[in-house]
Amino acid sequence: MKKILLSSLLICLFAVNAYALSEAYKNNIYNPGALKPRDSVLKVKVGDAAPDFTLKAVSGKTISLKDYQGKKNVVISFVPAAWTPVCSDQWPGYNIVQDLFESHDAVMLGITVDSIPTLFSWTNQMGKLWFEVLSDFWPHGAVAEKFGVLRSDGVSERALFVIDKKGIICYIDVHDINQRPPLEALVRELEKMQP
Repeated sequence: MKKILLSSLLICLFAVNAYALSEAYKNNIYNPGALKPRDSVLKVKVGDAAPDFTLKAVSGKTISLKDYQGKKNVVISFVPAAWTPVCSDQWPGYNIVQDLFESHDAVMLGITVDSIPTLFSWTNQMGKLWFEVLSDFWPHGAVAEKFGVLRSDGVSERALFVIDKKGIICYIDVHDINQRPPLEALVRELEKMQP
């Protein structure tokens, strides 16, 4: 009961806080209008080994998925594009649940097809994010393509993948690109993970 109450409180805070953050720089946000909710075909499923990848991070690090195997559970958050409304609300909201990730021995990796300079500027405008933000810019969208979430227009789907310490995909949410995935679903999945 305590976990459910905490989760509900975090979800309410997430919605308010994330919206307030985007308001701070709303004149810099490009609104593409309503998009086709989904435009790709998954290449992985729950129970599969997650495809490995190596990408550059805004922090200057080079991050590989295999670096976490046997050490951490991983949540991958693909978002379509920097400087767009839903994406600019989604990632800052995850700052509120950092403790939940830590208590379930999990890390988050944010991935988008934008270049490092674009991601550097965008994430600085958002404020400090606790997780690594990775560029799937070149070869363009190669990691999104491995997972089957690269859209025909060259951006990725809005998708979450939860991967356990063994490197196995435990949860997939390829969400309507026009909406932020519900935080409570991710919270439930994290609560299933063994710390």
